[in-house]
Amino acid sequence: MKFFENLRYNINRVLKEDPSAKSKLMVLLTFPHIKVLNYHFFAHKLYKKGFYTLARIISKRARRLTGIEIHPGAKIGRGLFIDHGMGVVIGETAEVGNDVTMFHGVTLGGTKFDPVKRHPTVEDNVIIGAGAKILGAITIGAGSKIAANVVIKKDVPKNAIVYEHRPIVKEQ
Repeated sequence: MKFFENLRYNINRVLKEDPSAKSKLMVLLTFPHIKVLNYHFFAHKLYKKGFYTLARIISKRARRLTGIEIHPGAKIGRGLFIDHGMGVVIGETAEVGNDVTMFHGVTLGGTKFDPVKRHPTVEDNVIIGAGAKILGAITIGAGSKIAANVVIKKDVPKNAIVYEHRPIVKEQ
C-alpha cells in the first residue's frame, strides 16, 4: 500500500473509532500513533533493503517523539490504532494484522535472543487492553479481545476473549 493511501486509511479509522477525534487535521497533528506509523512506514522500507542502522535511527527518533517503539523489522497492517500509546513496544519479528486496536503499555515482545521468529503475530481485528504483555512466537487469533494487564505466552484462538490468562471462545 502506498504511503498516502495508508495514511488516509489510518486517519479515517481513528475518526470512525474514537469519539474524541473531531477532524482529519486533528488526527494527523495530535495523535501520536499516526506519527509513529508514518515513521515506521519509511523505516520498514529501509530495513527491508538492508539499511538497518538508518532504519533504527528513524525508529528511535519516532520513539523519542511519541513514546511508542516499533522496531523497523515489524510488519504492521493497515489501520493499527494505538490509543493513548505511551509505552507500547512492538518487537522486530512481530506481525500486526489489519484494524488492530491496542492501548497504552502493550508489549509484543520476545522470549528468546535467537535470530528467529520470536515475537507474536496478531491477526486482524484484535483488541488488546492496556498493559497487556504478549510474549513469544505465538498467534493471537482474528477477532480476539485481550483484557488489560494480562500476560499471554500461548496461542489464542480466533474470536476469543482472554482475561486472567484463560481464553473464552465465543460461540458463533
